[in-house]
Amino acid sequence: MSKSGSFFSILVPSATVFFSSGCIMILELVAGRLIARHLGASLYTWTSVIGVVLAGITIGNYLGGRIADRFPARKTLAVLFGLCSVACVITIVLNNLVGQWIWLWKFDWPLRVFSHVSLVFLIPSALLGMISPLVAKMALDRGLPTGRTVGDIYAWGAAGSIAGTFLAGFYLIATMGTTAIIWMVSAMLLLMSILYWAKFWALYLWSAIFIVLMTLAMVPTGVAKDIGAGLALREQSNPDILYEDESQYSYIVVRQLSKSPDKRNFVMDKRVHSKIIMNNIRDLQFPYTQIYAAVTHRLSQDKNKLSVLTIGGGGYTFPRYVEEVWPGSHIDVVEIDPSVTEAAKQMFGLEADTTINTFSMDARNYVDELLERKHNGEPITQYNFIYEDAFGTDNVPYQLVSKEFNDKISQILTDDGAYMVNIIETYNSGLFLGAIINTLQQTFANVHVLSDFSPRNAPVNFVVIATKRQVDLENMDAEKPIESLDLQILSDSDIETLKEKAHRITLTDNYAPVENLLAPVVRDEAIWSLALQYVEQAEELEEQGKWDKSIAKYKDAISTNPLVPMKAYLGIVNNLAMQSRNHAKQGRWEEAVNFAKSALEYNAKSQVKQNVSSIYHYMGVALKKLGRNNEAAEYLHKAIQKYQEDLVRKPDTIEIIISLGNTLAEAGAFSEATKYFQQAVDINPLDVENWLLLTKVLLVQERYDEATKQLQKGIKSMLDNNRKESAVKLQKFLETVEPSQLKQKSNI
Repeated sequence: MSKSGSFFSILVPSATVFFSSGCIMILELVAGRLIARHLGASLYTWTSVIGVVLAGITIGNYLGGRIADRFPARKTLAVLFGLCSVACVITIVLNNLVGQWIWLWKFDWPLRVFSHVSLVFLIPSALLGMISPLVAKMALDRGLPTGRTVGDIYAWGAAGSIAGTFLAGFYLIATMGTTAIIWMVSAMLLLMSILYWAKFWALYLWSAIFIVLMTLAMVPTGVAKDIGAGLALREQSNPDILYEDESQYSYIVVRQLSKSPDKRNFVMDKRVHSKIIMNNIRDLQFPYTQIYAAVTHRLSQDKNKLSVLTIGGGGYTFPRYVEEVWPGSHIDVVEIDPSVTEAAKQMFGLEADTTINTFSMDARNYVDELLERKHNGEPITQYNFIYEDAFGTDNVPYQLVSKEFNDKISQILTDDGAYMVNIIETYNSGLFLGAIINTLQQTFANVHVLSDFSPRNAPVNFVVIATKRQVDLENMDAEKPIESLDLQILSDSDIETLKEKAHRITLTDNYAPVENLLAPVVRDEAIWSLALQYVEQAEELEEQGKWDKSIAKYKDAISTNPLVPMKAYLGIVNNLAMQSRNHAKQGRWEEAVNFAKSALEYNAKSQVKQNVSSIYHYMGVALKKLGRNNEAAEYLHKAIQKYQEDLVRKPDTIEIIISLGNTLAEAGAFSEATKYFQQAVDINPLDVENWLLLTKVLLVQERYDEATKQLQKGIKSMLDNNRKESAVKLQKFLETVEPSQLKQKSNI
């Protein structure tokens, strides 16, 4: 055979294996991103993805070789490419379904991750793996030299894998998004199958089905969205999601938690990184940011302006807090992902003209560049405070925890400054926390650890504070905004215990087994997640009025994880109360009282003394319904006291104010309740429910003129702010009030 003939004979097989190998690698990278939405981007995730895809390729190579000996290569390849196209679509459906299969959550975390990946990606990997042996057989059947042909097939397959890797990682994921990539790959596989067997009718049938399914999955219209979600071709529509984006680093979501106040959280992959009340940046929502703020207040009392560096932007809540509280400060943020900064600007309150300086690069590179400039004699920023906020439990950049990095941080920190590191750990495990402490002590003279008090087997935020000079952190509870926390400062003996647990490991650039150190925490978080899944299911059933099923799910949460019973007990008591209100014949008030007592007993024994105001309130309501008025008054009084204590710690918190008003009204203290409902209206005059609560408590007191005036005032406020539906609701209620008012005057 001539050289030109040999070239053209190997061209089609080489192009085919190049294409199929590229598809495998694109699918592998997309798999990691899709799985991250449900399971995060941990070492477990990528280990499972790589292992499952390789296992699929191995199985496919084995089966493909045997199929190649029995069937004609060209038509078999056409069928295989068609099946691969179908399998890609099925991966989208399976990923959406498997993520919701709660029975998988009961597995140990590594097994759960592996099971999810296997169910979704093993079959398409195996089908794509069958192609190479068939292509090799097809090439050899053309009479080409055996060794050279096999070598060419292997080489072009490897080249395709390289091309697919770079194409997906550097371009496709950031440009198209993971789901769109799978649809694109599926379409290309279908086209390849038609090229191999253009007369095969089944391929055209699948083409028609494919177009319909892709339309339902991708077209952003109401009907397509609803049907597509019902077929699991796309995730269920969530009206609370305000913003979605897929960057080269993570899947970003901004979700609205409540409209009044406008509370939002910032999610990257599956982890909530920030929470905010819009237009109230001083009300820090996470305990670790409150600790950041309190320590900063304590150590900067003689400074009007600060110089700070935050490693990891997230929702930019704490940098904005510094910008608000210390105006004119020099604030730098190193956030590797530009899409995170863009999301914060669009949906998380970060102003376009902010004074915060953002550097879109790896923090290690940023610090290295600063020190290079310093060594060259250029002036650089020396920071009063450096905040490390780039760690989760499933993704810790090891280069930011090493002694070498700490040494570099020390060189850009002022002598009276502080380096604060936020990590998620459990005290009972303490491996990662102990290693962090021991490593920081190799660089800094003083290391302290603060956290919001919790059971020692619960994953919580610990803030490790490293300073060059001795600092006074006693009586930190008095600092704002930390007074709302049950703060714990770890003792020297606690710190020594943690270091011993970690075998006094010093993390270095050459040795930083962060994933292994955090493995126990990841498992604890998995149990916590399962319990919360049960709670979420219970809440959904509660909204549907399926109270008995809801109670069963709350009980599952209690048996799964002893750290969520108060939330679950409260849900059970609320369900029983709702049943009793809506089905008087059932008379389940006694059962509600018993569950409320169980909740109080649990709280008394628990290491965490949780807020029991609502339990006291429900207990009082239930006892009142049972005619046990003296006991009811006692518990309502306890609820009032607790709510008042809560309000001292968190003044102007509208949820507490409304709960206190409701409890006072239940106790018959209508005049006092009026004051709190009026306060709720003053804080948020655009919430129609606040106006209705105020009006109703005035009507109970037969203060008809005041009730009418308040409703008229509320209607005007709604109209002035273009809240027409709310205005109509208040107007309809006003029409029911006015006849009562006239009747009262005629009686007088």
